[in-house]
Amino acid sequence: MPLRWLLSAPIALAPTPALAQASGEEERTIIVTGTRRTDRTVLDSPVPIDVLGSEQLQVRGLTETARALRDLVPSFNFPQPSITDGTDVIRPATLRGLGPDQTLVLVNGKRRHLSALLNINASVGRGTQAVDINMIPAPAIARVEVLRDGAAAQYGSDAIAGVINFQLRDERQGARFAITAGTHRGRVKGVEEVTGVARDAAGTPLLAPDGTLRLETTGEDRKARDGDFVSLQANLGLPLLAQGHLNFTVEYRDRALTNRAGYDPRRQYNVAAVYDPREFTFNRLSHLYGDAQTEDVAVVVNAGLPFDDALKLYAFGTFGHREGLSAGFYRRSNDNRNVIALYPDGFLPRINTKAVDFAVTAGIEGELLGANFDLSLGYGRNAFDFRVKNSVNASLGVNSPTEFDSGGLRYDQLLLNLDVTRGYDWLAGVTFAAGVEWRRETYRVRPGELASYQAGPVRVGENNPQFTGPAGQAFAAPGAQVFPGFQPVVGGVDVTRRNARENVSVYLEVDANVTDRIGLQLAGRYEDYTDFGSDWNGKAAGRWQMLDALALRGAVSTGFRAPGLAQQFFAASATNNIGGVLLDSVTLPNANPVALALGSTPLKPETSWNVSAGGVLTPAPRVTLTVDWYRIDIDDRIVLTDNLIATRDAAGNPTGPDPGRGIARILNDAGFRSISAARFFFNGIDTRTQGLDVIANWRPDLGDGQTLALTVGYNRNRTRITGRQDLPGALNQVPGIVLFGRLESLRIERGQPVDRVNLVLDYERARFGFTLRANRFGEVLSPGLDPLNDLLMEPRWVSDLETRVRPLPRLELALGADNLFNTYPTRAPVGLAPDPATGQLRALSVNNYFLPFSSFSPFGFNGRFLYLRVSLDF
Repeated sequence: MPLRWLLSAPIALAPTPALAQASGEEERTIIVTGTRRTDRTVLDSPVPIDVLGSEQLQVRGLTETARALRDLVPSFNFPQPSITDGTDVIRPATLRGLGPDQTLVLVNGKRRHLSALLNINASVGRGTQAVDINMIPAPAIARVEVLRDGAAAQYGSDAIAGVINFQLRDERQGARFAITAGTHRGRVKGVEEVTGVARDAAGTPLLAPDGTLRLETTGEDRKARDGDFVSLQANLGLPLLAQGHLNFTVEYRDRALTNRAGYDPRRQYNVAAVYDPREFTFNRLSHLYGDAQTEDVAVVVNAGLPFDDALKLYAFGTFGHREGLSAGFYRRSNDNRNVIALYPDGFLPRINTKAVDFAVTAGIEGELLGANFDLSLGYGRNAFDFRVKNSVNASLGVNSPTEFDSGGLRYDQLLLNLDVTRGYDWLAGVTFAAGVEWRRETYRVRPGELASYQAGPVRVGENNPQFTGPAGQAFAAPGAQVFPGFQPVVGGVDVTRRNARENVSVYLEVDANVTDRIGLQLAGRYEDYTDFGSDWNGKAAGRWQMLDALALRGAVSTGFRAPGLAQQFFAASATNNIGGVLLDSVTLPNANPVALALGSTPLKPETSWNVSAGGVLTPAPRVTLTVDWYRIDIDDRIVLTDNLIATRDAAGNPTGPDPGRGIARILNDAGFRSISAARFFFNGIDTRTQGLDVIANWRPDLGDGQTLALTVGYNRNRTRITGRQDLPGALNQVPGIVLFGRLESLRIERGQPVDRVNLVLDYERARFGFTLRANRFGEVLSPGLDPLNDLLMEPRWVSDLETRVRPLPRLELALGADNLFNTYPTRAPVGLAPDPATGQLRALSVNNYFLPFSSFSPFGFNGRFLYLRVSLDF
């Protein structure tokens, strides 16, 4: 982004102190995000900020931090996808309907490192690398500040949708211990319990209109009793010398899997006319579809040691370890990828993932020559490994292992930061801030063991004798089923070396209370990266206390997001043996020779233009209402191309219609005759996101030791693709080619709720309290391969209730239910349906039988969760 915003840039109108009518907790809550002043409050902010306390995050059954944010912030989305490989265990979250990597995450005001996982499958956030928020345990958090506005001019790359700042607990005394245990109980709505295969009088199976086996049912939805959950939490505050603090948090979480699969009506055994007797006894609840089994350990330490009034040393660190176990698609006995001698009834491959996360930051802050300074050094690292179990490399036949090390991913970040601020009594108060930051990132792919990706000599008929003729003579599928290992060489290039980049940034910020009622904030930032170059960004925001009860605010800014290292260097390949010729389907770094042959160019940063306008109304004591409209235009969004599939004849020559013929010609001319399909990242689309946030709070003074808090939140959000990149290089000459097609476009535009309503009611009196939450999730489209298989998920209300009692002053017992009324998303239809284009009846996807709900559901599809919590405070 050239100088286009440096001149008009950074004016973030600095908020003025709240007036008398804006009484209550929000008036007194000082914020540290979006400003570098020390006296800014929530209501004074020129941009919308949500502040969530530790109790709000922990008043629930499932203790994952991202789930808590989803239920409290209406513009925050956290779906729970399944059968998406590593994304089953590290699930991406989004803000304002943008990508998971377009929100900046801070811990104690310092940039958090990313996860090594690249979300590559069909989920919200496909193609992104983001922070694993659930590695920050809720009991370690004092509060969360969610800045819902562009802030790249203040914080740098990624802060397009906003900033989430986790403030760690810093008490120097006291302790809290909590045990939560719960389980899912209820019926899976829309999935009837199956008793067997329907047969005629002669014992021959009956077929449904779509050609699947007709299944007999009880007429009642099947029961779900699974997902047992245990969380053990401990927080301890200790004094460090005379004035310092040392705060420890430990959390252990153990979550059993949930399974909301339906019954598979497909033929499981031989492909001959005669049915195998096992067809009638096979357990058709053969898939696993729901939450993965996970076991987490998290440790957080936060320490501070003042030397005097002008100097303080601080340090904080986090450690997280997570093991997950999820599943892929069931391989039937009659699947040509099966080895009958090993799995006579077919098999369900499992993916065992392990994430190890570590971060530490140390710094010194204080006052020098009348200015406040903060100098820090931080390091963060994330490792993510894949191990495949209960699987097979069919190309190795009966000699294949059934367990594989499929490799892993590594990411780390080193950060050096200096911030300086100084206030002056000019006008009604002015604060100047400046800073410099140096950052180094590295990314690496760890290859899997040879057998995890090897292409062996075994043919399909040797593994599965029911396949004869040409089908039996075909070479069996190579690589570990469900997740082939990472190969060390892709496109003739070693893809396992460590890749690194560095960047340096400087910023200036001015917060000025021009009068008692008008504030301005200006910010500008320059960043220089060793890979793509430099970028300027600016922000201007302001607040005008128009009336004692009404303030208007607004902001305009530019922003950017640097291409992720994973987007530049992730590489994966799956090899297929076609007629004795090894052909590769590859996901490529965009500098790989194969990608270059197809027209790939170096990735540019995404650039954004953010505009927001709104107001703060305090019509009565303890009542506040904020309304904020926003628009976010993003150019050059980085996305993953559709698969570019080459079609060739047996001799390897281009054949068939375009675009397959043209792609084969390009690859053959470049010498890549073994590449059958390829995809890579590119700056493919421009988007516009528009929305509205409304937040109302009421904190009445009930007296008599009672407290009541009611929050109502609303978000409406729409994203549209406004531009597409021209076809690059030689692809421009291939008729009919589509780089970013219908399926992925709809996921961007309609894959997240069009609106959200969020209601939270908290009540406390003496030894009793309760919390009631209700969330309405708006319409979501889960796109299919064609319009016939699109699933429009209707709006749903999901309600949570927790009651608490304190039989002893330090002991609290809580009983609750998440998703109290056992709400499920819209069930995917099965059977036949009219084709939207022709009106003729066509079979819907057979997967809808055994995957009855979409992974795009914004609240998952696990149903009711009942829990009990016991906590002890000292």
